Amino acid sequence: MKAQWEGISEFVAVAEAGSFTLAGQRLAISTAQVSRQVSALEVRLGTQLFYRTTRRVSLTDQGQQFYEHCRPLLAGLEEAQRMLTDQQEGLRGRFRLTAPVNFGEQILAPILAGFCAQYPEVKAEMVLSNQRLDLIQEGLDLAIRIGDLPDSTMKARRLGTRELALCASPEYLTGMGTPDSVASLAAHRCLVGTSDTWRFQVDGQPVSWKVEGAFRCNSGVALLEAAQRGLGIAQLPEHYLKAAIADGQLVALLEPFRPDPENIWACYPPNRHVTATVRGFIEAVESAL
Repeated sequence: MKAQWEGISEFVAVAEAGSFTLAGQRLAISTAQVSRQVSALEVRLGTQLFYRTTRRVSLTDQGQQFYEHCRPLLAGLEEAQRMLTDQQEGLRGRFRLTAPVNFGEQILAPILAGFCAQYPEVKAEMVLSNQRLDLIQEGLDLAIRIGDLPDSTMKARRLGTRELALCASPEYLTGMGTPDSVASLAAHRCLVGTSDTWRFQVDGQPVSWKVEGAFRCNSGVALLEAAQRGLGIAQLPEHYLKAAIADGQLVALLEPFRPDPENIWACYPPNRHVTATVRGFIEAVESAL
């Protein structure tokens, strides 16, 4: 049985890295050892798995078919080993997550800092991006995502919600007037973020309104600053606005038309064991929200 597994890890590493040298670095063994193991595997199988030139290594047709069968088997073995380690070690070890930039900075960063302080043997890396990164390709254990989830093979757990609110400064409203309907926004200066479509609820139905404006930025902090300076109307997550509305710097607008809250999700690959550390962080976020 042991002989059947010999060379499989090396073969998969070369197939994914496209190089015997890089595969050796990935497995922390010498290039020569990788080459020996793969060659022995080819002899045992009676087929050539790779085309080798001085510049590149690529899979043969038989090698590609063999890789497609070996990768899930090896992944299952790796997950079984991680599960046992997880049960023995508890909240420790490394994990990587991704989240939208502003939500990560404003909400998740303090939660993550507190989590790492509580569990000093945890090492975490947070990758902030407004692009939906491929978790498997990027080597990520967890994604925090907001809004509707497209059809996906990812597993998802709902953590909470956030609300969007419309606002402007008193100075802007004095000069330009206060909108009393969604349609009246056409006469106003709008501060545009990542999306140029704002969401509302009209007569119990969701409505999308395309906005245009002279000021556009993909930073919620920058849009908040622009709204406070009287440059126009902004639609932002409520956590940006609470303090500014409370002290009178901003005025909430069109409250009867506020859209339904957006869901906040924890997403993770379906075939990967979720470690106790990742589960603990997910629970910390859910509790904080």
